[in-house]
Amino acid sequence: MIQEKITPSPKGRAGEGLTAKDFVTDQEVRWCPGCGDYSILKQVQTVMPELGLKREEIVFISGIGCSSRFPYYMETFGMHSIHGRATAIASGLKATRPELSVWIVTGDGDALSIGGNHLIHLLRRNFDVNILLFNNEIYGLTKGQYSPTSPLGKVAKSTPMGSIAHPFNPLALCLGADATFIARSMDRDPVHLRETLKRAHQHKGTSMVEIYQNCNVFNDGAFEVFTEKGTKNFYGIFVEQGKPLVFGENGDKGIKLDGYKPEVVDLVNTSVNDLWIHDESDRGKAAILVRFFDNHNLENPFPRPFGVFYTENRPCYEDALNAQVEDAITNKGKGDLDTLLKGKTTWTIS
Repeated sequence: MIQEKITPSPKGRAGEGLTAKDFVTDQEVRWCPGCGDYSILKQVQTVMPELGLKREEIVFISGIGCSSRFPYYMETFGMHSIHGRATAIASGLKATRPELSVWIVTGDGDALSIGGNHLIHLLRRNFDVNILLFNNEIYGLTKGQYSPTSPLGKVAKSTPMGSIAHPFNPLALCLGADATFIARSMDRDPVHLRETLKRAHQHKGTSMVEIYQNCNVFNDGAFEVFTEKGTKNFYGIFVEQGKPLVFGENGDKGIKLDGYKPEVVDLVNTSVNDLWIHDESDRGKAAILVRFFDNHNLENPFPRPFGVFYTENRPCYEDALNAQVEDAITNKGKGDLDTLLKGKTTWTIS
């Protein structure tokens, strides 16, 4: 699907007068009642008017999966593409139209299974695009098979005796692929999600935002300990630039570093001044942070972090590509396709 007809944005400065309703299409939203995708869609539509862009300057591209219906519901340009290849299509678009704001919507199956190879190469190339990876730890569209992020022991239709496959840690994978912006949020914390989306848009380069999304039909409650008021402050921690890592029901616990070894401490006996101070530019600490609380092991004392883990400035692929093209034109002049195809040497066979 390609969304081709968009009513032009109001004249004047970019995006002037737009509201969240201006980003809502006339398409019936077809997700299961109670799906976390509804919340994510609402937060994206709420954030769009704040970006200072016209609707025709924004593109949403998706692959295959429940989340990949997203472009139908955004009153912007968009494409519902093919399984795992949204990253490749978005790369081509950004290379030829670098002025556009390009958003990739994908899921843990679409991005990390068939699309895994495309994902890591997009990250290393650092196109200036935004990736929203909806992680529900299950294949929802195909009715409940285990996915690349399903935890060990997960009983699903394709793993009736429990999954024996070690799951991907999406942000650890992305950090290993030299991503320049990685973050995590969740569908049931709308304020945090909106702030994370805005940070992703502001980043010059590929921004990867993993979003915990509840599939209430095939994997209900997978992230409940992070979303429920009674447990989220104990099992989750929200990191902010320049602030100490504090968590706990009453903010009475923290994390300090012994060299590069993290430790959970009680703030009754430890000063806040001794805690790990979050630094988004520290790749080494980010590598530790993304490994907190793997595989939903509730016996693990480390909480699951949310927020922006790492960001760095690095040249974008499309900028370097277009600079090469301009340099070639300057030095050699504009090319001629017929001449190129003909080549410098021709011969006749009689």
